[in-house]
Amino acid sequence: MIHRNVVTDFSDKALEPTIDPTAYVHPLAAVIGNAVIGRRVMVSPAASVRGDEGGPLVVDDEANVQDGVIIHALETQHQGHAIDKNLVEHNGKKCAVYVGKRVSLAHQAQIHGPASVGDDTFIGMQSLVFKSRVGKGCVVEPGCTLLGVTVADGRYVPCGTVLTDQSAADRLPVITDDYAFKNLNAGVVHVNTSLADGYNKAGIK
Repeated sequence: MIHRNVVTDFSDKALEPTIDPTAYVHPLAAVIGNAVIGRRVMVSPAASVRGDEGGPLVVDDEANVQDGVIIHALETQHQGHAIDKNLVEHNGKKCAVYVGKRVSLAHQAQIHGPASVGDDTFIGMQSLVFKSRVGKGCVVEPGCTLLGVTVADGRYVPCGTVLTDQSAADRLPVITDDYAFKNLNAGVVHVNTSLADGYNKAGIK
């Protein structure tokens, strides 16, 4: 399902999502309103990218939004005025959520803006990222909660961690060559970009 948002006091324009023609949005997924879906992005069944409150929600090239993933955000304007505290910045542009290039959002993960996830990062199953920034080349293992923190580039968050304190975030372990999931994301990205290409080629809508 792909459609525009409705006009409210926190969303003064009805916007259709912007979806690159090389992306694939499964017919059982929802992409709504102020959302931008990049090249070769795979949006899987039961995923929701809902830009009807805060926006824009940006999913950059070759990222994947797996089954049951939710991308949503707090309101980013009120009566035409921006709510800066609910926005993040990427390359000089403000948005409610930024999901970087070649990011994997695994099954039932939630990215709730204001939030950003850097390029080449894996967000594990049933993890929550809210009011947080995750750097490039990170791994957030399954079942984690990140609330109000910044995770530096190249770190991993151990399975089930509840992270609400920046000093604890600063002590997260660095990904080394012997880390078990060091190369996980590259394989996940390969699978999902191939699926996006294949479903588009097959004309399955």
